[in-house]
Amino acid sequence: MRLIYRQHAVRRMFERSISTVDVAAALGNGRVIESYPTDTPYPSCLWLGYANGTPLHIVFADNQDDGERIIITVYPPDPALWADDFAMRKPS
Repeated sequence: MRLIYRQHAVRRMFERSISTVDVAAALGNGRVIESYPTDTPYPSCLWLGYANGTPLHIVFADNQDDGERIIITVYPPDPALWADDFAMRKPS
């Protein structure tokens, strides 16, 4: 599947020093931790993966018809908001 980066994702990746290589690595070894089936124009999800041992959250949507994975945003999870495994939100 071809990766398409939204402008928001590119901006945030630049601000956070996250490369496309980091994103590809995290997408290759992670899992969906939240699903957003009602998002439009395509259902999306929150993915947890690791790049060089660093956890990354990636929000993406798959456009199956065109073979595209649309990267919406990428960020390192905040330990204050996420459990130690970064897969579950801490209670607020």
